[in-house]
Amino acid sequence: MKDDLIYDWNLASPPAIPPGTRVLLNDETLRDGLQNPSVFDPPIEEKIEILHLMESLGIDSVNIGLPAAGARAVADTEALAREIASKRMKIKPNCAARTVESDILPIVEISQRVGIAIEAATFLGSSPIRRLVEDWTVDHLERTTEKAVRFAVEHGLPSMYVTEDTVRTDADTVKRLYSCAIRNGARAIVLCDTVGHATPSGAYNLVKFAVDEVVKPSGENIRVDWHGHNDRGLAVANSLAAIAGGANQVHAAANSLGERVGNTAMELMQVNLRLMGLITQDLSRLREYCERVASATHTSIPVNYPVVGRDAFRTATGVHAAAIIKAFHKNDPELVNAVYSGVPAHLFGLEQVIEIGPMSGKSNVLYWLEKRGMSGDEALVNRIYDAAKKSSRVLTDAEIMALCQKSAGN
Repeated sequence: MKDDLIYDWNLASPPAIPPGTRVLLNDETLRDGLQNPSVFDPPIEEKIEILHLMESLGIDSVNIGLPAAGARAVADTEALAREIASKRMKIKPNCAARTVESDILPIVEISQRVGIAIEAATFLGSSPIRRLVEDWTVDHLERTTEKAVRFAVEHGLPSMYVTEDTVRTDADTVKRLYSCAIRNGARAIVLCDTVGHATPSGAYNLVKFAVDEVVKPSGENIRVDWHGHNDRGLAVANSLAAIAGGANQVHAAANSLGERVGNTAMELMQVNLRLMGLITQDLSRLREYCERVASATHTSIPVNYPVVGRDAFRTATGVHAAAIIKAFHKNDPELVNAVYSGVPAHLFGLEQVIEIGPMSGKSNVLYWLEKRGMSGDEALVNRIYDAAKKSSRVLTDAEIMALCQKSAGN
C-alpha cells in the first residue's frame, strides 16, 4: 500500500529489529504443542501431513518429539525423521531430551537408522526456585551440562543446549551454564521463558546479555534461540523483542498450543515477520496449517482469532462494509485489503468477506448479490435488507438464497 495513504506510527522511530535481519523459526507443535493437557495426540499419518504443511510455509526446523517418552514416541519420531530424509525436505529436525544419556541415546539411534542429522535439544531447569525444589546446586547443573552435551557431540549429534526458566535465572548461573555448554560443543543455545513470566523488556535484556556475555566472548559461531510461553499474553511481543536483542531463531507452535496456555503462536510470528519484511515466503497455506493442526489435535480456533479465525476478514457492519465495497469498486485489491484491516488478507491466501446482518446497510446486500453475479431490483434488496434487520444474527447464504428464490417466484 502506498505510503501516502497510511501513516505508520510503528515506523515513526527507528525499528528495534534492523531491516534485513535473518529470522529462523522452529516449530514445536509436534512436541511441546502436544504437551497441552487438552489435546489429542494424532496418529503418525496426520503428523506427517502437518510436517508437510510446515515445509510448505518455509518453517526452518521442527521438533519431532521426545523419544525417551516411550515406544510410541520413538516410532513417531523415527517416522517423521524418515519422511524428512526420504522426501529430501528442507526443514531440519531436532528432538528434545533431558540432560541424561538415556534420553539422548534414542536420538543417536534414530539418527543413525534414518541417516540424517538430528539436533539434540537437551534441557534442564536452572532458576533458583527450581534449584531449591530439586535440591540442586549450580555445580551439579554444570557437571550435568558438561556430561550431556559432550555425550551428544561425541555421538555425532548437533547440540542445542536449553535451560528451562532462563528468564528467572540469575546472570551468573546463565553465564556459567551456557559457557559450559559451548565449551563442550553446543552450537545452539536456547533461552526459555518456560512459565510465561517475561515482558518484552525482559526478553530483550536476557538475550542481549547472553549474546554479549556468553556468545561473543566464546569466539564460536553460536545460534541463539528464544522459546517463550504465553501466560501473560505477551509471547509474540516477547519473541519480537528477543529478535531485537539478538536471537536468531524463535520457537513457536501452531495455534499457540503447548503447556498451560501455550507457546508463542507460529502463525502470528509468521504474520508479523512477513509484515515487517523479515521473511518473504509464501504463506497462502497458513490457515490450512492451523486448521489441520486444530482438527488433528481435537482443538478449536476461536472465530475472532487473528488472521486464521473465521471472522478475521469478515464483517457485516454497514460502515466498515461500505468502505470495503467502495475500495472493491476501484479495482484495487491492496486498497480493499487495507481500508479496514491492518493485515492484508491476500498475503495469506484469504480475502475480505462482506456478510448481511442487523448492523448492515443496503450496500452489503448489493455487494453480496454482485459477488455472486446476481442483479437485485429494489424489491429484492429491500426484502433481504428487511429480513436482516429483523434478525439477531448474520444471515446465512442459504437464507439469503431462499429470499432471492422467493422474490423470483413472485
